[in-house]
Amino acid sequence: MDIAWENKPANFAAVERLLERAPIEPGDLVVLPEMFDTGFSMNTAITADREGSTLGFIQRLAADLGVTIQAGRTVHPCHCARASNVATIVDPHGRAIAEYAKIRLFPLGTEPETIQGGDRIITWKWETAGLIVCPLICYDLRFPELFRAGLKKGAEVYALGACWLQGRHVHWKPLLQARAIENQAFVLGVNRCGSDPNSKYLGGSVAFGPKGESLGELGEEESVLSIEIDAAGLREWRAKFPAWQQVVDQVG
Repeated sequence: MDIAWENKPANFAAVERLLERAPIEPGDLVVLPEMFDTGFSMNTAITADREGSTLGFIQRLAADLGVTIQAGRTVHPCHCARASNVATIVDPHGRAIAEYAKIRLFPLGTEPETIQGGDRIITWKWETAGLIVCPLICYDLRFPELFRAGLKKGAEVYALGACWLQGRHVHWKPLLQARAIENQAFVLGVNRCGSDPNSKYLGGSVAFGPKGESLGELGEEESVLSIEIDAAGLREWRAKFPAWQQVVDQVG
């Protein structure tokens, strides 16, 4: 997505427009970028989903399409001084089933001043595929220990939504591929494209398989990358070359 700056209605419309063209099937997993509804804005006084409009949108969309959606947004509970940058997961019935708060905050901007970092890795069960998914957000990608923590919780798929900057784009694909190889898991990296008042983004959404093989990649333009997930193939590879199990056993 080329996310419209602090404009939720425009971004809701963009998601619907993009998914109308995509080969969506009931039971699919749809992953949207970090803060897909507003862009990477720290103006959380107006962008945080206090009134629930973003949550309501993804709940309706998930139910209408019969899919599970992972969508980035900010939330700001009334009792907290800072907001949270979260990935919310909604099932095909429109129920919010999990929510992950970004742990590693980008230090070269104002995110640490505005956002409260999360304190735990989560996983959830993608029932249609029979796979365990670990959601992550943008800068988390640079920290392999977060992925290892997901592996200890059974992760077989990592879904990472991002607003990854142009200037560090050379790091994007190698890090995603390394995380796939290290954890013998599928890694889905979903990055925004376009620009906002502060930065430019080069898209490059990509998916890697558990051997590090590329399953598909997008360029700099708005588009939807659709891939198939081979759960049996993942488990066959892990059984044949069980490096992942040695990590789990060692870390304990």
